[in-house]
Amino acid sequence: MSVTFREARREDVPAVVALLADDMLGREREREDLAAYLAAFDAMAQEGGNRLIVGEESGEVVATYQITFISGLSLAAARRAQVESVRVAAKLRGRAIGEAMFADAEARARAGGCKLMQLTMNVARKDARRFYERIGFEPSHLGFKKAL
Repeated sequence: MSVTFREARREDVPAVVALLADDMLGREREREDLAAYLAAFDAMAQEGGNRLIVGEESGEVVATYQITFISGLSLAAARRAQVESVRVAAKLRGRAIGEAMFADAEARARAGGCKLMQLTMNVARKDARRFYERIGFEPSHLGFKKAL
């Protein structure tokens, strides 16, 4: 079996939320009420450079990530791709789905004219850090967040 990646549809939102909730941090912060998630999906769909991607195997959503294309002036006006909300179903980890997902993300970033792909991750995700470094990401910056 192999995973194929495509843009998410509104009917994929419950499966994506389940993936987001299926880890040590997500189970505490994701909610059962889908109304806010559906509204967020609708808003994302209206934004030209903001896409939710799902990985599907045998008709089941088993992976997801969000990719946002950002134009800017820094780095000689380099366009960049921000990758967020990366998840692979727990039961399928270790099958190289993450590598395939990031190959898909990189292809989308290149097609979108990006010169850089970036992401942030919670420092508690030790396995994720090892994975990102193994596939070529460098921990080059320190990120900050502020709840509003």
